[in-house]
Amino acid sequence: MPYPTDRKYTKEHEWIRVDGSNATIGITDYAQDSLGDIVFVDLPKLGTEITAGKSFGTVESVKAVSDLYAPASGTVTDVNGELATAPEKINKDANNTWMIKVTLKSPTELSGLLSAADYETFVSEESGH
Repeated sequence: MPYPTDRKYTKEHEWIRVDGSNATIGITDYAQDSLGDIVFVDLPKLGTEITAGKSFGTVESVKAVSDLYAPASGTVTDVNGELATAPEKINKDANNTWMIKVTLKSPTELSGLLSAADYETFVSEESGH
């Protein structure tokens, strides 16, 4: 399962795609597959400050409710409103379904995140494949 190389990944299974000081955040295909059918997404409001490593929302599936963890700190500039009525879009295409967009506080925080290849290795070790 190839992961897009234009972004960084967390060990909590979020991805972040950076464009200058702006970033787009979502969850990985591995995360949506592990969760099962996603039925609800709770995301922060515009202007909310998120902090790297801290929860910024939740994803509810038929199996469980899981926290979403911020890959980097910043201010929420956009929220994917489609997910309020169609959270299953994440199951259909997690790599291209974003959750929030942020203005980054400190792009240097990204240096600790995983590359696509490192994330793929991490996932294969975690799942035992």
